[in-house]
Amino acid sequence: MKMTFLRSLFLLGIFAPTAWAASEAPVVDVYKSPTCGCCSKWVDHLKANGFTVRSHDTQDVAAHKVRLGVPAGYGACHTAQVNGYLVEGHVPAKEIKRMLKHKPRVRGLAVPAMPMGSPGMETTGHKDSYDVYVVNRDGSTQTYAHY
Repeated sequence: MKMTFLRSLFLLGIFAPTAWAASEAPVVDVYKSPTCGCCSKWVDHLKANGFTVRSHDTQDVAAHKVRLGVPAGYGACHTAQVNGYLVEGHVPAKEIKRMLKHKPRVRGLAVPAMPMGSPGMETTGHKDSYDVYVVNRDGSTQTYAHY
């Protein structure tokens, strides 16, 4: 009896931190076309970086862009929301984590278009330089990170 109890405590100590970490992972709701391969690769990037992802295939991604407040000219192929923040396009997980850590009073982050070499757009060879923009509550933007 005593050995079983101690063994249970030992196993709980090994596996509980993993279970707790998984349950605390931020949930990202991604709105994307069902046929977009780079969107699926970006979802994989988020999962590989500890996010829980709920992928929503839709024929009307634009409606979610409007609902979440993507500024004109800052759109990309997919739109997401995490902890009340907008995430537009191929934003690196590192920048999403930084935003969630600091909790700025902004609408969210955006990487316009589909820059080669950004998460989900990896290729061998060519890599574009690109900016991650913070989208302020009033819809204005400013550079948050440069890649």
